[in-house]
Amino acid sequence: MIDIINTIVPVFLVILVGIVIRKLGYLPEAQIGHLNRLVYYVAIPAMIFRALATAAFETHFRFGLLLGTLIPVVVVFGTAIVLGLLLSFPRKEMGTFIQNSCHGNLGYIGFAVTFYLLGNEGLTSATIIAGFLMLMQNLLSVIGLQAFSEQKGKAAGIISSVRAVIVNPVILSAIIGICFNLSGMPLPLIAERTLGIVAGMALPLALLVIGASLSFGLVRNKLHLIVPSALLKLILLPGLGLIAFMILDLGADEFLPGFILLAAPSATVSYVMATEMNGAPEQASAAVSLSTLFSSITYLLWLSIII
Repeated sequence: MIDIINTIVPVFLVILVGIVIRKLGYLPEAQIGHLNRLVYYVAIPAMIFRALATAAFETHFRFGLLLGTLIPVVVVFGTAIVLGLLLSFPRKEMGTFIQNSCHGNLGYIGFAVTFYLLGNEGLTSATIIAGFLMLMQNLLSVIGLQAFSEQKGKAAGIISSVRAVIVNPVILSAIIGICFNLSGMPLPLIAERTLGIVAGMALPLALLVIGASLSFGLVRNKLHLIVPSALLKLILLPGLGLIAFMILDLGADEFLPGFILLAAPSATVSYVMATEMNGAPEQASAAVSLSTLFSSITYLLWLSIII
């Protein structure tokens, strides 16, 4: 339990630092977007490529882990549709509700928790799984947003969202890293060390950006929408994942990377997708803020049960 606390608390304290430095004006709102792009398009892809290009791929890839990670996402996607219809959510909020329920923040919080708890070995397994998981999450998000969009003829938003999935830097860096690994070519020491320096800033900056981006002003007015999505994302999804891993007879040391990704809060990119596809951006922002706050507790609870 002490190891878990020593991992989770520092991660969320750095997120808190991000909130504080924004409030103090040390990180102006106009600069948050630039810093986020640096993390998203440079630092995290460098970290992922380096991890996969130098890993023993046959050791870290497990089909059972992949299966146990993807199936619960599809189940929660369907559950969110049924629950949203039962609660009579308006169409504009429905697609965003579905997205917030099954689309997790893998690159920023999921990777950070995995690395600081499990080290480089766990991070390598997580990056392999994350490539497949991100494809699944983004695909389901596009389907959900489009199915309940009030402007189904707005093709530009759909095309933009699909393009964003295809050129996602995390997915691309994972694919390139795996291909490089399978080629058998050694990564030159100069390249490895350069990537290591760039990758070293990925997780600390990612956590600061998350904190600086959170906004709790909209939470109160959106509680009836974002509390159910937070419960699906932080309780049901990792719970189903745990059941799936047990059915597949995977040990905790095998499934923890996938489980940590499933337990991540709603993804910040959900705001962008909701904007592009005529969803509810304010609801998405509120859901990300609330689920990120709650995930500091749910991570502690889940990991204390498993470890």
